[in-house]
Amino acid sequence: MPPIRVLVAKVGLDGHDRGVKIVARALRDAGMDVIYTGLHRTPEEVVAAAVQEDVDVIGVSLLSGAHMTLIPKIAALMRAAASDAALVVGGVIPDEDVAALRAAGAVDVVLQDAPPDEVVRRVRAAAAGRGQ
Repeated sequence: MPPIRVLVAKVGLDGHDRGVKIVARALRDAGMDVIYTGLHRTPEEVVAAAVQEDVDVIGVSLLSGAHMTLIPKIAALMRAAASDAALVVGGVIPDEDVAALRAAGAVDVVLQDAPPDEVVRRVRAAAAGRGQ
């Protein structure tokens, strides 16, 4: 069975990437193929890269507070591109926004205090449910 392919992205003006690099390393150490797009990506760049790389999961890390704008946009672009990748959101997100992010298209929302092994488990679960 091929490894799970995950695109990890920092979208918008958020310039902090320490956490996303820790997550990327944990996913890689768990045997996943990880593509990190770097800082300051647009939703369009993220979805285009995900389609080009044929990933199973798009992991978006957000600390900027723009999640309620960016995640619905990414989800809409994924639908327009007919991407069946699972969208997983992580970072600094208020508990009260989790349901809205799921309604917008996120398969899972991983909050900032989740340990790396939990992130790995949840990304695996998202990949297993891909396209459903």
